[in-house]
Amino acid sequence: MECCLSQRVSWNFPNTFLRWVVYSGQVTKEVTANGVVLRSVELKCGEVESFSTFFWYFIKYGTDRPVPIATSFNRVYSTAALLGDARLKGSSLVIDNLQMVAEGRYMCQGITPTVEVTTYIDLTVLVPVLTPILQINVSAPREGSPVMLSCDVKNGTGPIEYIWQRTVIQEGTFPVESSESVIVLAAVNRSHTGWYTCTVKNAVNEEISGRHYLDVIYGPDEPVINIQPYAISENGFAANELEEVTLNCTAFSNPPCQYVWLYNNSQVYEGQMYIIRKISRGHTGMYTCLAKNYHLDTHTALTVSLTVYYLPEGSPSCTAMSHNNYKEVALWCSWTGGLPLIKLQWLKTSEDDKVIVSNSNATKIIKGEDIINGSSYTCKISHPALKQHILCRTIVSIPDGGPNCSAVATKLNEFVMLTCEWLGGLPLVMLDWNNKQIGDSKESSNIYVFKSNTSYNGKLFTCRARHPLSKETKECNIRLEVPALNSSESNTSVLEGNDINLMCYLQPSNLTSEIIWYNNKNIKITSDLQKYGMVKENGWYNLTIHETVYKVDSGQYRCSAFNAVGNSSIGITLQVKQYPAPPNVTINKIIYSQKRTEVDLEWLTKGLGDLTSFMVQRQTSIRSFPGPKRLAQTVSWETVAKDIEPDIRGHKLGGLHPANIYAFRILALNHKTTGFPSEVKTPADPPFNAYPAVIGAGVAGMIAAAVASLLVFQYIVRNRENNPRLHDLLFRPRGQAEARENIRNPEDAETAADVEEGSDGAEVSNTAADAPGTSDAAVPTVPASEDVPLSQLSVADLPGDAPVTVTATP
Repeated sequence: MECCLSQRVSWNFPNTFLRWVVYSGQVTKEVTANGVVLRSVELKCGEVESFSTFFWYFIKYGTDRPVPIATSFNRVYSTAALLGDARLKGSSLVIDNLQMVAEGRYMCQGITPTVEVTTYIDLTVLVPVLTPILQINVSAPREGSPVMLSCDVKNGTGPIEYIWQRTVIQEGTFPVESSESVIVLAAVNRSHTGWYTCTVKNAVNEEISGRHYLDVIYGPDEPVINIQPYAISENGFAANELEEVTLNCTAFSNPPCQYVWLYNNSQVYEGQMYIIRKISRGHTGMYTCLAKNYHLDTHTALTVSLTVYYLPEGSPSCTAMSHNNYKEVALWCSWTGGLPLIKLQWLKTSEDDKVIVSNSNATKIIKGEDIINGSSYTCKISHPALKQHILCRTIVSIPDGGPNCSAVATKLNEFVMLTCEWLGGLPLVMLDWNNKQIGDSKESSNIYVFKSNTSYNGKLFTCRARHPLSKETKECNIRLEVPALNSSESNTSVLEGNDINLMCYLQPSNLTSEIIWYNNKNIKITSDLQKYGMVKENGWYNLTIHETVYKVDSGQYRCSAFNAVGNSSIGITLQVKQYPAPPNVTINKIIYSQKRTEVDLEWLTKGLGDLTSFMVQRQTSIRSFPGPKRLAQTVSWETVAKDIEPDIRGHKLGGLHPANIYAFRILALNHKTTGFPSEVKTPADPPFNAYPAVIGAGVAGMIAAAVASLLVFQYIVRNRENNPRLHDLLFRPRGQAEARENIRNPEDAETAADVEEGSDGAEVSNTAADAPGTSDAAVPTVPASEDVPLSQLSVADLPGDAPVTVTATP
């Protein structure tokens, strides 16, 4: 429908631009709108009338094809999902969660009964600015160097406005004259120090960055020194002794500098303020404040001079010294130091004396022949700081007696040290050796050291002393000699086992000597050997030999003395004697217990002699394998009992193994002297009663024989036809039986006699041909073979059919 109305109307709305174009029956308008990404935007179809029917289309920039997205039938097409969350609000189109692809032209056709309105809306999707990132290329630049500050924004629709600010804690916040994203400071200085922030702003929002600190490094500037209390001298500052002085140093620096105080170029303190609680004369000098910036590795310094007014340290000194080749005396008075210098003068002792006045030192010369021994002289000392004068006195004298000479050798006798002393007196006595031929002249004590040599043995050394008050020269002498030794005896003896003392005496001499003992094998004896003990007392050197041993400790022992000019030695012969031999011992009884695990020993002594104990020794042999084989090798003698009292003649030993063979012997001892060992014996078996065993074996044999005979007899009777000869033998006629009754065994009597004799302990001889009733209780023993001793044999080692002979000694 067309309308002849021609009219142009404009309305202003927020974020929109409206242009109305009215034609005959149809109205077209164009609108611009802004939306923010991910937020909501509402697009209105028209502002004049409400439409009962409307259609929404989206036209992407660069295309001409409209895409339907919604209608008045309360329907939103799926194509609107790409734009965001689209919905209808009346005839208006609302898009939540707006997407960037929603930017484009929207067309809305609204129809009323009277007019048709077409609205074109150009939608621009705006992006808010994000929090900017502030960066400083150098956060701690050195003063004078360039610095760049940048404010970076990743997202945001332009135009973007940049606002810079700097905050100083003590002064506040100040704007920075820059609207750019980058600030370049060509030459940064200390005034640029502070916290920097950057604010970015666009049509949607504004954001502020985090703050960054720009720390400008500089300094240190030249320091300033302030001294309290304040006083000025000719060369700088001054202070009085014992005052408290404070030195304060200040220098501007970032970071704050470190202060070091130097006194005469030596470090004395670290810190800004150096306090001297009680200043003394020793504190006078140059004080330097050194300000250090360790970050820049730079420093500045300032030096001032501080003078301390003080009296001289200590007290004045007055003395007398030899002068003009020991013919005159020089009186010397001194007290050096102080400000101003001390004034000294020697007072008159007579009308002819001159007054000597001097600063710090004053000297007066007097002839020695004009001085009386013990004369006193006075020196007067003056100083402005003193309330009154100080007097210093000295006495001129010569010491009593004369010089003393001594000699000593250094460690290891490598050097000899001669000492000459004459202490006391004033001036001091001058000493020299051998008329200045060796060493230099020295006062009071003269020590001369020379390398040791045997050529100095017997040499005489002379020390001479000179003094201004003595017309004659005094002297002392010392002669060097090798050590001289004596001994109480050259030969001595001791009984074995006792201690013995060997002694040698060192005669006094000028040189210290070292004593060394050598044993009978010419080996040096040291204190760590337990065998020997050494004691020194009043020049005697005692050597103790503990628990002497016969033949081992006998021989010559040597006592040697060494000093710096030679050595000497003496020998002492020692004879270690044995105690008299003890009497001999015989074993009169040695017998096993029933189980062969113990043995009882008894013995007798033969002959005369002292004894202190008995000792039992054992020898053991062990079978290597059973049967009539060779025995294991015999072991050596083992002492199984010792220190048996001398009045005891018996001993019981246990712990024996029944399968082993043992041999024993007894020895008598007189202290450590051992007598001849007794004969070697093996233990005998204990007495054995065979009657119960024999009777029991006989009864058992009779019963067995009777039963066997009865069975045989019954068998023969029942089987006569099968064994006619055996039947005839048993049941033959009487005549034939009597003809055989006279047969008899002639050995029965001998066998019985042997059994009786064996029970009494006499020698017994049995053979394997004995009667069947012989008892097994008899214990035979085979004679020893040629290579196995009798003491090493055991009954268990014998074959069952071998002839046996036993010899037992109870």
